[in-house]
Amino acid sequence: MPLWLKLIGFAFGGVVMIGLAGVGYGAWYLHKLSQDLPDYKVLAEYAPPVTTRVYAGDGTLVAEFARERRLFVPIEAMPDHLKYAFVSAEDKNFYEHEGLDFKGIFRAQVANVGNIIKGRRLEGGSTITQQVAKNFLLTSEQKIERKLREMLVTRRIEKAFTKDHILELYLNEIYLGNRSYGVAAAALNYFDKSLDDLTIAEAAYLAAIPKGPSNYHPIYNHDRAVERRNWVIGRMLEDGRITQQEADEARASPLVAQIAPPLGARDWASEYFAEEVRKQVADMYGTEALYDGGLSVRTTLNPNMQEAAGLALRRWLVDYDQRHGWRGPITKMEAPASWADAFAEAIKPLSEKRTIAEDLAPWKPALVLAVSKKEAKIGFADASEGVIRLETLGWARAYKDVNGIGPEVESVGQVLSVGDVIYVEPANPEISHDESETERSVETSGDDEYLLRQLPAVNGALVAIDPHTGRVLAMVGGFSFQLSEFNRALQAHRQPGSAFKPFVYSAALDSGYTPSSIVLDAPFVAPGVDSWWKPGNYVEGRFYGESTLRVGIEQSRNTMTARLAQDLGIGRIVDYAERFHIADSLPRELAISLGAAETTVMRITAAYSTFVNGGKRVEPVLIDRIQDRTGKTIYKRDTRECLDCKVAEWTEQAEPQLPDIREQVIDPRTAYQMVSMLEGVVLRGTGTAVRKVVDKPVAGKTGTTNEYRDAWFVGFSPDLAAGVFVGFDMPQSMGQGEAGGKVAAPIFGDFMAEALKDKAAIPFRVPSGIRLVRVNAKTGRPASASDSNVILEAFKADDVLSQGPANDELTLDPLSAAPRDPAAASEEPTDDLNGLY
Repeated sequence: MPLWLKLIGFAFGGVVMIGLAGVGYGAWYLHKLSQDLPDYKVLAEYAPPVTTRVYAGDGTLVAEFARERRLFVPIEAMPDHLKYAFVSAEDKNFYEHEGLDFKGIFRAQVANVGNIIKGRRLEGGSTITQQVAKNFLLTSEQKIERKLREMLVTRRIEKAFTKDHILELYLNEIYLGNRSYGVAAAALNYFDKSLDDLTIAEAAYLAAIPKGPSNYHPIYNHDRAVERRNWVIGRMLEDGRITQQEADEARASPLVAQIAPPLGARDWASEYFAEEVRKQVADMYGTEALYDGGLSVRTTLNPNMQEAAGLALRRWLVDYDQRHGWRGPITKMEAPASWADAFAEAIKPLSEKRTIAEDLAPWKPALVLAVSKKEAKIGFADASEGVIRLETLGWARAYKDVNGIGPEVESVGQVLSVGDVIYVEPANPEISHDESETERSVETSGDDEYLLRQLPAVNGALVAIDPHTGRVLAMVGGFSFQLSEFNRALQAHRQPGSAFKPFVYSAALDSGYTPSSIVLDAPFVAPGVDSWWKPGNYVEGRFYGESTLRVGIEQSRNTMTARLAQDLGIGRIVDYAERFHIADSLPRELAISLGAAETTVMRITAAYSTFVNGGKRVEPVLIDRIQDRTGKTIYKRDTRECLDCKVAEWTEQAEPQLPDIREQVIDPRTAYQMVSMLEGVVLRGTGTAVRKVVDKPVAGKTGTTNEYRDAWFVGFSPDLAAGVFVGFDMPQSMGQGEAGGKVAAPIFGDFMAEALKDKAAIPFRVPSGIRLVRVNAKTGRPASASDSNVILEAFKADDVLSQGPANDELTLDPLSAAPRDPAAASEEPTDDLNGLY
């Protein structure tokens, strides 16, 4: 045999041996890789982290809580054009191959030659099944070993699951930008639509995103996003998934995708409410269930009332703040020629320090660029400009203290300087919600005119409750959640002042008094813990003599209430307050009769609900029902059983009646007497500011604490209770005369006017056992034909009415204010302070 032939034989043998060795090594290597592959069977029980969604009572989305935005939707519920869009864009042969598309892999490797040269990210030519393997079971590192493991897992997945199941996993897991995981979350976040409502063009845009979410951003890279979307539409047409007409219409449609707000509350007005719901759900089921469990939380929130509450609180906090003048700019900076970029950089740390916030829109920060006598030129971070006119700065007199402001503003330079960073709001009255009375009287023109704003130093809260169920319909815990997460509706424990008096008067009505009982309004002194307690009336040094209980509460007489409380005994008052759950514990001091004990807006509003609902206690609730990701109800607020509701058909039986499990706190007749007296507060007393804006039956009580530190108004209509508090977070005087009737009552009035505008003007419900008698409003005695100042007074059926000074059937000692039987008038008085002293 020739030598060359032998050499060829040896070479061939060597190649075969090397090939066999390579095959053997390859087989061994693949076997080794397959030994520690992840368990693909977990995909059969796929339960991804899903967003918890919080809904209002009407089904409106209130908030979302999650680490990743994701909503799981079964493949059967996905429209065909959405599935086809992703298949055409990502893996056109998905339904033909067995997991690996070798043509696609080869095509990707050819493309990678150019990618390497241009420094671009390498393509893998992965099928949808391979992407499922990578996303669920492997990492994204670009190594050959990882790619081989991916192929092995892919083959196993294809053998174990149907194509539809694989596509379901993919479409629910794929990242689509804006913290959106899965097509359902993306459809909501970009288009605010369910999958069923997506058009072909919208589905094509979603299918365009996986290639590079930031590259195809619908706002910042709009043109590239449209180009990529249209490419997907072309692939769908090429694959026969849509018709030519559908493709033309889809290409012609504009890309109207937007960016959904961040996770959390969807609306500035509901931020405090959503945060409290988040806390309660986390306490009930833990943070894992909250952020990953896909819970559906149906709350008690009424979105319209919530917005009305937020606007009312903000408007009147601004009004109070402007009465006390301009405290100066947010900060100061240089105003260079290229001011826009410098300003944009300057406000970034202000956001981080919670000095400015996005939830104050339409307020926005501005930089003062130039100042003249008549106007100031201002600029914004987007380089746009505007002006502030002198005529709108009447309120901006220099702040001195809560009782003093500087001279009238005659020049813009008195208020603003170049380089001031300030808050402004568009002057367009259709946009501005917070104009003061002065600003509303100034005519404005032009879209470039703005009003000067400053963050109120004072703060407050508003709560609205269904008085029959305790369902919290609205809750605002402050001026801005993003500036302060402290919820003043729940966390601020403040003295309610005279807003506490109705609980003293209800104790009196349950103890034999009537609304017409006479109590002396005169100087009053009682021993206190450390010294003598000497309460005074609102107008210092003024007293009104003998007055009825009704007049006492309508005009908020302090000395009358103190004398009444002394006669009742502090123990009885504490007992009544605890029945209403005003506070967990109350000091046994006579001063609590004038509101010296602390409570919260939520508690006192729920307590007032007891008056209007017939004397039954209700507990405030924010959550009606919670369902897990499968739709199973795991929590229900109303646990009452309706045994007669499960009948198959109606056979003329009576309507089912649900049991009333609410605790009866006070006599329903006493409750109505208080409603009637509190209605008088609005009609004739300290709450008349409410009557000016609300044309429906409402009742309530003002509250003001010493040195005007706290201002309150708590009240109700027949089917809605609301409470308002205003004060500094660190208690201090709000200024002389800043009482509940001036500061808090307008907030209550604005809110109730909006909340009740579409409601019928129904009167308060009168329980059985009540007599309505015409009496003289001043004396409380039955009215004569000649009396002009006459009202209808509510008496219990067993109350004995006074007929005249010479023939009293029920007399009252004006010094002790105790109702006395004439037969016992000669008995020695007893000193009953119920153990206080």
